Amino acid sequence: MKKIAFILVTSLFALTVFGQDITGQWNGVLKVQGTQLRLVFHITKTDKGISSTMDSPDQGANGIPTTTTSFENSILKITIANAKIEYEGTFGKDNIIVGTFKQGGQSLPLNLSQETIEKEKLVRPQEPTKPYSYYSEDVTFENKKAGISFAGTFTLPTKEGVFPVVILISGSGPQNRDEELMGHKPFLVLADYLTKNGIAVLRYDDRGTALSKGDFNTATSADFATDVESAITYLKTRKEINKKYIGLIGHSEGGLIAPMVASKSKDIAFIVLLAGPGIQGDQILLLQQKLIGKASGVSDEDLQKTESINRKVFDIVNKSTNLEQLDSDLTHFIKQSLADNPDTEKPEGMSDDDFVKLQVKQIINPWMLYFMKHNPAPVLEKVKCPVLAINGEKDLQVPPKENLEAIKKALEKGGNKNVTTKELPNLNHLFQECNTGSPDEYAAIEQTFSPIALAEILKWLKTQTN
Repeated sequence: MKKIAFILVTSLFALTVFGQDITGQWNGVLKVQGTQLRLVFHITKTDKGISSTMDSPDQGANGIPTTTTSFENSILKITIANAKIEYEGTFGKDNIIVGTFKQGGQSLPLNLSQETIEKEKLVRPQEPTKPYSYYSEDVTFENKKAGISFAGTFTLPTKEGVFPVVILISGSGPQNRDEELMGHKPFLVLADYLTKNGIAVLRYDDRGTALSKGDFNTATSADFATDVESAITYLKTRKEINKKYIGLIGHSEGGLIAPMVASKSKDIAFIVLLAGPGIQGDQILLLQQKLIGKASGVSDEDLQKTESINRKVFDIVNKSTNLEQLDSDLTHFIKQSLADNPDTEKPEGMSDDDFVKLQVKQIINPWMLYFMKHNPAPVLEKVKCPVLAINGEKDLQVPPKENLEAIKKALEKGGNKNVTTKELPNLNHLFQECNTGSPDEYAAIEQTFSPIALAEILKWLKTQTN
């Protein structure tokens, strides 16, 4: 699941005359798809009027110069041109500025106050708190081939003893060891549950994320598979691990990566695929766009038009063998598509040329190219260890019917006789009990991980490790 990133870049100051005293520090919290991002504007007087800088404490960015700052007729306007950021708010009673933050086609409410504003505390009843009833250790290990060090958390039912172990493999996008997204920490909840029930767990920050080193943006699923292999090598050095029972649990893209590792490693005793792909990436994207679009109220006509365009894009990608030529072919096709569909929605203020460049850049990203072209079936055919594959009935990102059937078919074709597939009622892609399955619901749902899904995973793991 990819997150919206508000990229903050530098530019210069601006001016205008104001009546009320707007100078000082103004604080607000931006809510973006379940993520809360604190923003701080520092407004000062200049010879020509006022200027400002912006901080984004949660992104570690401070003192970002703005392009323009004005305050007239009780209306504050601030822009950062290179980041396509615009803020406009009205100074009202109780010294509160009520306004809107815009960037990249997104328009979000953002109110500012000179009082310190804390993030809203989200209700997450399943999230464990310290002290834990088990042993937890911060660890590091290295992918020597890639020259990358990883940071993670290793939990054991007790400090002394020998236990079966699982490695948790996160979904798409840069994830920390808790697979934190939409205000939820599913891997923290899963690790806590399994450890309390006798299974050791290693979870770690993805490369280039949180405390792990490396570059996430240039990596593909195949690269992430080597990171998992490094985690296995590390676990084999731990005396607390029963080396006959090392398993992998992969969520979403992690369910693509786990079979890659298991198909080549005799160290893996079993794997669990949580909403793992069974069909080629481009086909998943087509299904995903259709299902999420339908849930969001997009008309059948618009869905069909989008699907037609995307099928042609994927066809261009699949036939390509040269990156430079692919860039040229995609640029030409998207320009023509834009001309044929002038009502195409673009980020506010973005030119057609910039929009085309943005689309092409997203498509020729190394991860995206690999994902679109990768067919999991040949890899699954080589997996010989026991496999549990489960999906939520209302998963709109990795639809259950098509993917579970494909996973089972490929495993059985390869001669694997220990295969269990289950579609769990009323659960979404994050394994939350839900109404529609739409990603728009993820943050609003208090539950992080369905107890029914947790119990299914544990029951199956116990049959593999006893």
